[in-house]
Amino acid sequence: MMKGEEGAPLRVICAGHVNWDVTLRVDRLPEPDGEACIADQYQSGGGSASNVAVALAGLDASPLLLGSVGRDENGWLVRRELEDAGVETALVETDGETAVKYLVVDDSGELLMFGNDGANEAYAAADLSKRQLTAADHLHLTSQRPETAAELAHTAEEAGLSVSFDPGRRLADRDFAETICRTDLLFCNEREATVLREDGFADAVSTLVIKQGSGGATVFDGGREVYHPGFAVDPVDTTGAGDAFAAGFLVARGDDLERALAVGNACGALAARTPAPGSRSSGGTSRRCWTSGQARGDTGGCNKLT
Repeated sequence: MMKGEEGAPLRVICAGHVNWDVTLRVDRLPEPDGEACIADQYQSGGGSASNVAVALAGLDASPLLLGSVGRDENGWLVRRELEDAGVETALVETDGETAVKYLVVDDSGELLMFGNDGANEAYAAADLSKRQLTAADHLHLTSQRPETAAELAHTAEEAGLSVSFDPGRRLADRDFAETICRTDLLFCNEREATVLREDGFADAVSTLVIKQGSGGATVFDGGREVYHPGFAVDPVDTTGAGDAFAAGFLVARGDDLERALAVGNACGALAARTPAPGSRSSGGTSRRCWTSGQARGDTGGCNKLT
């Protein structure tokens, strides 16, 4: 496992969205003007930065979450859930409402997402203190205002921290050029990788990791291309699975790339078969990710996690 200085837990600042998720499990995703049956519903904390921080805590890393919430009940629920998960927070409170995302998930784990930004981009780079920055080993950025991400990446670079970035679904709609140019490790899915290649940014980072869902993941590092096929699971809810992957990869990247991919894929696979990211906060799932990745990282085929 990758460690901070003198064997201390890896200290990772996660900066980005902090949401409250409302999930409806349905028998199928309906066509336009169609109808589906609600089988279950639940609520939990969400947002990519929050999801990664929770998964890191479960992997015995030491995350600090920078984001923003409203002074409302959902903001209080988010804070309580993060505290229970062992995540230290630097959350800015605003008079706006905590961002709420509404997720509709079918029996195969596929989902639709609706929501508003709420208060989840009310923080600024200045809300991260110099003490917090210098105490960290790594900065992980997720979707946020481009100017905030760029300033955080610049500050981290000056402090000697490595930087990873997972821009998410809005990559094509926002100008993250400056942030990408200051990024050491870039996470994306296959659709986002196409956007990066079209914009000429795929070669702008030293390490590019493409998450391929049930198809595993591929890392491009210098002249190397390494692929891991992933682990076969019966998905329950794929929300946050990519964030769990990123957490596993970050913790394991002190080892070889094959092992880092295996641990990331194990974390993502186990998260996909668990309802809602917030219910994964106990750490048991994440620790099983690490064990599974270590035990099965060198096998050639797609493994079945039990």
